[in-house]
Amino acid sequence: MATIHVDHGAGRHAPAEEPVQEEPHRHHGRGVAPSPEPVAMPAITVNGVAIPRKAIAAEVQNFPAATPGEGWRAAARALVVRELLLQEARRLAVDATPKADADGRVETDEDALLRALVEREVSVPEADEATLRRFYDNNRRRFATPPLWEADHILIAARRDDGAAFAAAREGASALAEVLAKAPARFAELARDVSDCPSGALGGSLGQIGPGDTTAEFEAALAALAPGALSAPVETRYGVHLIRLTRRIDGRQLPFEAVRDRIAAYLDAHVRRKASAEYVALLAGRADIRGIALDGAASPLVQ
Repeated sequence: MATIHVDHGAGRHAPAEEPVQEEPHRHHGRGVAPSPEPVAMPAITVNGVAIPRKAIAAEVQNFPAATPGEGWRAAARALVVRELLLQEARRLAVDATPKADADGRVETDEDALLRALVEREVSVPEADEATLRRFYDNNRRRFATPPLWEADHILIAARRDDGAAFAAAREGASALAEVLAKAPARFAELARDVSDCPSGALGGSLGQIGPGDTTAEFEAALAALAPGALSAPVETRYGVHLIRLTRRIDGRQLPFEAVRDRIAAYLDAHVRRKASAEYVALLAGRADIRGIALDGAASPLVQ
């Protein structure tokens, strides 16, 4: 078996961080676009064929990363995988005709060659009915509709970093809670008069909301209420709320027949990625790759 020659400094890279989400305003983790400036890396070859630095520089725009070096290495690995597959397709004399997608865009000759090679050489077994049903039974919570709540609220707005304002909001919400405990029918009236949320104009109505639509504190209080009940004051980063649940719509389990095709597509994609990564690893094991550590499974060519 041929040896893969690796520059360990070039092959070392940090794992990407998972994006952190916060409700109700979701923040999506984004990498920093790699710098167009040259990155110090050794020459990269695949079985003696050089991967040009200009090609890597052009490819790097497709790999946002925390640092220029990470983006450069990710682009280089993708081009190494591409070169490995193209060399194998030509060695096997794979015949390929470019196809057009649904929008009429036609593959390049090389893309057609890559597709034909993978279709010919990568075996992807189809999940049988028993496997599909087993996946469904083991992941039933993934195939249920979320609960929905119909709720009203009154917001006394205040910033948590303004201690005096937040204390005043607490007092105001507590006073309103005492009024509503004696006269619950006044909720819509009071919401229109004092709520700092735009929903006040609708008597406090938020319509239907589901998991993740509000802050964690608001959702926890809402989930604990029985229809018709009024919460104690609930503190969030927006201020202090009084919440009234008007209706709960419980989630329901989707039948297997309704999600069978979705499960089949998911399992097919999972098996295809794994099989493609194993095929790339096999080719890499037979190849003479210099200048970079190849992580075939991380390449978009095998996703």
